[in-house]
Amino acid sequence: MHRVLEAHPVRKFSTWRDQFSMPLVERIQPAPPALIEYLHWDNAAQGFAERPRPTQVPAAFIAEVKAAIADLPAEVNFLFVDKLVGIFLVDELGGTGYTEAVSDDEGNAVGGFIVLDASVLQGRTANEWATWKESSPFIPDPAWNLEARIETRARDTTRNAIQYILLHELGHVLSIGNVLHPPWSVPPREAGDPQDYTFSKLSWRLDGDGYASMFDDAFTLRRDVVYYFGAKLPSSRMADAYAQLAKTNFPSLYASTRPGDDFAESFASYVHVVMMHRPWEIVIRSPDAEISFGACWDEPRCADKRKVLEALLPAR
Repeated sequence: MHRVLEAHPVRKFSTWRDQFSMPLVERIQPAPPALIEYLHWDNAAQGFAERPRPTQVPAAFIAEVKAAIADLPAEVNFLFVDKLVGIFLVDELGGTGYTEAVSDDEGNAVGGFIVLDASVLQGRTANEWATWKESSPFIPDPAWNLEARIETRARDTTRNAIQYILLHELGHVLSIGNVLHPPWSVPPREAGDPQDYTFSKLSWRLDGDGYASMFDDAFTLRRDVVYYFGAKLPSSRMADAYAQLAKTNFPSLYASTRPGDDFAESFASYVHVVMMHRPWEIVIRSPDAEISFGACWDEPRCADKRKVLEALLPAR
């Protein structure tokens, strides 16, 4: 199935060549039939029950996605003019967003496309979406509450939820064909040692047939961090999970799940917090206390990762 997916036309740069004649903000559209077919096959291969379908999203929503891209710093958008095939909208994706690589005629990964689930994004503000996402690793318990804040009250809009999600997916696109971390579509043993990549060497190592973090002795809960589906951690461990996270160089819990998401989360957080001067805070409330955790970019623990990101994107 992996070979079939790699051979599908949507994974070929030549299929999308005309897309690159469009301005970046115009490469946003409902997914074409070939991409819907590919997503069906990929979900089946991954064991996901969802079967994506063409979206009937209103034009106003597409305008919001375009505005979210247009509002990014120019130096961010510049990185993707020749690398981002497009942003395609579906319903019932099985997650918020998805990125896949495309290859040239020689088989070299040269760019990628992003798929967004419009049915998930419509109607959720930035803080509502972030709270939903960051709560998903924990089994619900009315005695414990997690709130994520990635925007001020005045900027807490659906557009800015879309923008943060896009930043994460753009981080995946930026890593394609780069030497930042092992390719996510290749089994770890075939992808090579994370220590051979400029970003993943800061946090990851090979461990049998998978990856382990260099902080697993202190971050004992990391292997039980599962996002979106199949929460494993009781809500009573929220504060413990973030206290352990603070002993690592991961900027978020999601970053600790795998090397590719470590870079994508770091890229999103860095652009959002450092370049765009937006908030990022996790607040945990229990019967006895309220605890908050902020972005790590001014802390020594994230200094080495910040240097890599500054080389890609100098802060304004």
